Amino acid sequence: MYGKYTHAIHAGLLLIALIAPFGIYPVFLMKMLCFALYACAFNLLLGYAGLLSFGHAAFFGLAAYTTGHVLKELGLPTPLGLALGTLAAGALGFVVGLLAIRRQGIYFAMITLALSQMVYFFFLQAPFTGGENGLQGIPRGSFFGLDLGNDLTLYYVVLGIFVAAYALIQRTVHSPFGQVLKAIKENEPRAISLGYEVDRYKLLAMVLSASLAGLAGALKSVVLQLASLGDAHWHASGEVVLMTLLGGMGTLLGPVVGAGTVVSLQNYLASSPIGAYLPAPVVLGAIFVICVLAFRRGFVGELLEVLRKSFNIR
Repeated sequence: MYGKYTHAIHAGLLLIALIAPFGIYPVFLMKMLCFALYACAFNLLLGYAGLLSFGHAAFFGLAAYTTGHVLKELGLPTPLGLALGTLAAGALGFVVGLLAIRRQGIYFAMITLALSQMVYFFFLQAPFTGGENGLQGIPRGSFFGLDLGNDLTLYYVVLGIFVAAYALIQRTVHSPFGQVLKAIKENEPRAISLGYEVDRYKLLAMVLSASLAGLAGALKSVVLQLASLGDAHWHASGEVVLMTLLGGMGTLLGPVVGAGTVVSLQNYLASSPIGAYLPAPVVLGAIFVICVLAFRRGFVGELLEVLRKSFNIR
């Protein structure tokens, strides 16, 4: 599948993305792109390195707060604010990785969750975060001369950043580094026996995943002009797990589809009378249960498996 058909699929999706804001509210699309990037970053760690993190909201939230603070309080240019937010998330990923990668499975997940909750409570108490009110009114500024106050302009900037980040993830997955990550996921003792420094590869994957998750959080704070405690709450960590599993863990497009599904349902149920009777968490929970029972590979994973068996596409 990721051979001769890959470029055609990606080109078609990019074409749809380019014309989408003329028919759909651009801010909604930008929110979807931010969470799609967040899910892709998480999938890099879980789907390819086999490391389940329950603390990715810490990176997402830290970048959102960092970018929001430097743009609002320090008046720095927007590209520099995005870069600082991404770097802050990567630095935190390095620290969390050093503490967590020596453990595996549920122990790794619990360590990341505990550290993430520490970050959350720091944001709750720190004076510069605005507490429960969050950082509001974050200025969008400009991006190399482009006025980001215009939703359409901002959309294409966000789309460009998402495409670049997605291309980086794709290149990483298909690089020798990505192949080693897959080997570690499949059989870590064998990877060690072949001479690979497994902890170093895990740490690099953690830093890269955290940085990209931070970039998503930084973009979200600019798009919505808000950085809130919800960005760092454990619910945000749970949502990205749900997005990845629904779309298809270990597939490149799976997290994008999963994020689009979750964000769309949340938006629809929040504005629809149905939401009063069927809250978004209930609907998403039911979909997750159905997916686990009937589509264990996720939407994209199951589709790829059907195509592989039916048309011998790989």
